[in-house]
Amino acid sequence: MGSQLLRVLVVEDRAEDAELAIRELRRAELNCESRRVDAADAFRRALADFKPDIILADYTVPGFGGMAALDILKTEAPTLPLIVVTGSLDEETAAECIKAGAADYVLKTNLIRLGPAVSGALAFAQSQADKFVAESALRTSERRFRALVEESWDAVALFGADGTILYGSPATTRLLGYDLAEFVGRSAMELIHPDDRTAVLLRLQEATAAPRARVHVAARVRHKNGSWRYLEGVFTNLLDDPSVAAIVNNYRDVTDRRILEEQVVLSQKMEAIGRLAGGVAHDFNNILTAIGGYTDLLLADLAPDDQRRRDVEEIYRAAERAAALTQQLLAFSRRQVLQPKVINLNALVPEVEKMLRRLIGEDILFATVLPPRLGNVRADPGQLEQVIVNLAVNARDAMPDGGRLTIETRNVELDESYAADHPSVRPGRYVMLAVTDTGVGMDEETKARIFEPFFTTKVRGKGTGLGLATVYGIVQQTGGHIWPYSERGQGTTMRVYLPRVDEPADPIERPGDVAPETLRGSETILLVEDEAPVRAVTRQLLQRNGYTVLEAPDGPTALALVDGEKGSQHVDLLLTDVIMPGMSGRELAKQLKARRPEVRALFMSGYTDDAVVRHGMLEPGLAYLEKPFRPTALLRKVREVLHKEALSPQINPEKHR
Repeated sequence: MGSQLLRVLVVEDRAEDAELAIRELRRAELNCESRRVDAADAFRRALADFKPDIILADYTVPGFGGMAALDILKTEAPTLPLIVVTGSLDEETAAECIKAGAADYVLKTNLIRLGPAVSGALAFAQSQADKFVAESALRTSERRFRALVEESWDAVALFGADGTILYGSPATTRLLGYDLAEFVGRSAMELIHPDDRTAVLLRLQEATAAPRARVHVAARVRHKNGSWRYLEGVFTNLLDDPSVAAIVNNYRDVTDRRILEEQVVLSQKMEAIGRLAGGVAHDFNNILTAIGGYTDLLLADLAPDDQRRRDVEEIYRAAERAAALTQQLLAFSRRQVLQPKVINLNALVPEVEKMLRRLIGEDILFATVLPPRLGNVRADPGQLEQVIVNLAVNARDAMPDGGRLTIETRNVELDESYAADHPSVRPGRYVMLAVTDTGVGMDEETKARIFEPFFTTKVRGKGTGLGLATVYGIVQQTGGHIWPYSERGQGTTMRVYLPRVDEPADPIERPGDVAPETLRGSETILLVEDEAPVRAVTRQLLQRNGYTVLEAPDGPTALALVDGEKGSQHVDLLLTDVIMPGMSGRELAKQLKARRPEVRALFMSGYTDDAVVRHGMLEPGLAYLEKPFRPTALLRKVREVLHKEALSPQINPEKHR
C-alpha cells in the first residue's frame, strides 16, 4: 500500500480488539483509517458513507458477525474483501468462511499475520476486479494480475484435475526451494507427506466436483532440501474458465505457526500428565513411608545373623526403588518442595564430574567447557545435580559404540525473537547448561515425545522412561526451560536455560555422618497425620529414640488435645502433614503458635502442590521433611528444628582410614 490511505471497516463488539488489529496493520506499515461497527444497519451505512477498502470481521459478534457481513457483501459490494479475525476457529468453520467468500482468516492469537493477510486479500481482490474490465483491457489486466502473483509473498500453483502441476509462481522457489522448471510437470502428490496424501486427494476431488468451488487444504510438503514444510492454502476450481483451465492453489508456509501450536499443545499435555503423576506419587509416598518405616523397625529388632534379615532387606530395597520412581514422578510433575540456593554451575559441574566419569565408561571422551565469570542461578543444588546426571547418562546411552560427551556452561541473553519461537520463555538474562553427545541423534517424532513420562527408545527393561521427564519437571519448577537440538545420525545437544541472578553464590553443603546418640531426644512431640499407617510408624520411630509423642489424625483433634485435660502438658515440636482434610498443616501451626508461641513446627508431605507453595501454605524457609523418609532423616530433621541448627557431621574414623 505504501503511503496510500487504507480504509478499514472493523466488525467487532470489543473496542480493544479492534484497536489491536489496527495497531498491527500500522506495525506492518499500512497507513490506516478505521471505523468500527457491531450491527447490520451500521454496517450498511458504513459501506455507503465510509467506502472501506477492506473489512475485518469477528466471526462471533452478538446479533451479527462475519458470516452475516458476507451475506450483505454478496449483494451490496461483491468485490470488497473480508478477512475473518477471531479468537478461535476450527478447520471446518474456516473452510466454510472461505467458501462463503471470505478472503482469509486470522486468529487473534496470531495477529502478526494480519498485515500480510490484508496485503494478500487486497491484491487478490484487485485481481478479481480486473476480470470485470472490458474486453479491450484484457491484455493489460492479465499483465497486472501476473505481476501481482509473481511478487506475492504467498505462492500460487495451477493443478490439473489429476494433480499434475501446470504452473508455479516465483514464490515457489522461496517457499519450497525448487526451480520452476523442476516443479512444473510433476505430480503434486509426489511432494506431499505420505500421511497427508489421502486428505489432499479428497480435497482435490471435492474442488474438482464443483465449478468455482473453494476448498481449504493443509499438508506437509517436501522442501528441496529434504525437510517437511507445513503449507496451508485454498483450492479454487477454475477448470471451466478457458483462460485458466486449472485448479488454482493459493498457499503459504505456516511451518512456524504450526511449531508454536504444537509447543502449546505439548505444554498442556505435559501439565495434565503432571497433575496425574503428582497425585499418584503423593499417595505412593504415604504408602512407602509406612513400608519403609516398619521395615526399619524390623531390621532394628533382628539380630545380624537372623535368617529373616535378608528377606526384610529385600523388602526395603524394593521400597527404595519404588520411592525413587515416585521421586521422578514428583520431579516431572513439579510437585516437589525445592530448597533453592544461589549457586554457580561452574562450581557444581566439577562436583558431579567425578561421579560421571565412573558412570559413562572409558570408551567415551568426556570434556567440560566452563568459561570464567559465569553468572549465578537460584536452584536446588541436589535437583540440578540430578539434571546433569540424567542428561549425561542419556547421552551415554545414545553412544553405544563410544563417542564424545561435552558439558558446557555460558551466559546468554534470550531476546524477543527467541521468545517468539519458544512461547514458554521470557526474554532476559540466563545461564545455559548444555550437554552434547556425538550419538545416534533423534528424528522429529522422537524429539516431540522425549519429555513424556514412560516414553523410551531403549529396549524393554533397560529404562523407565522417566529420566528426561524428571529433567523437564525440575527445570520447569526452577523457572527455566530446556530445548533439544538433534538430527538423526548427528548427535544431540540438550540446552537448559536458567534465569541469572546477581546475588553471590551460597556454599554447597554436603551432609555427613551423624553419631546415633546425637539423634535421640527427650522432648514432647505433637504428631498430626491423617494417614493412620504413617502416623503409627512415625510415632514408634520417635518413641524408640526417647521422645514423648502425642498423636492426632487431624488439626481440630490436635488443638482439642492441647486445649483439653492434657492441655497443661508441654509440647516442644509440632510434626504435621501439610495437606489434611479440614485444616491444613500450615493453619494448624498458626493456631497452635497462637496458643503456645514457643512450639516449633516441622512439616512433612508426599508432595507440595505448586499452588500450595505459591499461596503461602508452605512458605520458603519453613522446616520441611519429604516422604518417604528414613529414620535417620526424620530424627536429624527433628533435632535440627529443635536446636534451630543442623547437627555438625561426626567423622567416623573407621570409614576414613
